[in-house]
Amino acid sequence: MIKGAYSIFFLTKDKLVAVRDPFGFRPLVMGCRSNDAVVFASETCAFDLIEAIYEREVFRGKVIVVDKNSLQSLYLMTHPQPKQCIFEHIYFALPSSVVFGSSIYDSRRQFGEILVTESPVDCEVLIIVPDSDAFAALGYAAKARVPFQQGLIRSHYVGRTFIEPSQKICDFGMKLKLSPVRAVLEGKHMVVVDDSVVRGTTSSKIVRLLKEAGAKEVHMRIVSPPIIGSCYYGVDTPSSEELISNRISASGTHLRNTIFKMKMERHVIRLCHARHFY
Repeated sequence: MIKGAYSIFFLTKDKLVAVRDPFGFRPLVMGCRSNDAVVFASETCAFDLIEAIYEREVFRGKVIVVDKNSLQSLYLMTHPQPKQCIFEHIYFALPSSVVFGSSIYDSRRQFGEILVTESPVDCEVLIIVPDSDAFAALGYAAKARVPFQQGLIRSHYVGRTFIEPSQKICDFGMKLKLSPVRAVLEGKHMVVVDDSVVRGTTSSKIVRLLKEAGAKEVHMRIVSPPIIGSCYYGVDTPSSEELISNRISASGTHLRNTIFKMKMERHVIRLCHARHFY
């Protein structure tokens, strides 16, 4: 049996086979088209493209074999406790999808609402880092009754900035990529909602950019729980020593009038039934 996180599809001359790993790390769903054709996808939003109807989630450890006349199921093995990746709800999945039985859109709005209770702050405006979690920001703005505005404009014609050879080039690349709107930022106490912080390098550059554009205070509010270890199940993450959550207090640290608040873990667990999440 293959170990790890996977959803696998096989096509033969006359069969379609779908397999989900025994832990259920990644989502796998089954649907049906009007001609009774059985279809599979990682996210339910894919069914909208082909006019298919969502039927059910494929259970962890299950193998489904579909041919012209039948649908058969068998089990590889099921782990006694599921280990579903919580980043599907925080980052990976499209907001129009239902993943692990819950709406991604609803989850992210609720994350934003919880952030207001978990890490309240007096502010005049809320912005996001394009194209970060606008849906969590909508929840935060509604709960906190603070205006949600576009304080940063992103150019989609600039490549990745963190791999540039020097700090000066890297910082200049960030300015090319993100253009601050001074009319929104100048003299303001603001909250920036982001889905996650890994190394913290990009976040510190964004804070500096906002301050240079006239922001008075910048408070980062992070949707994800602290990332304290590397992922060995298909996501490229840094070593533990490089992760900012291992270098700052979970209750927040001050960096140039900036407060990183990453105390969301117990709330994310409560919202997503995360005794099943990993």
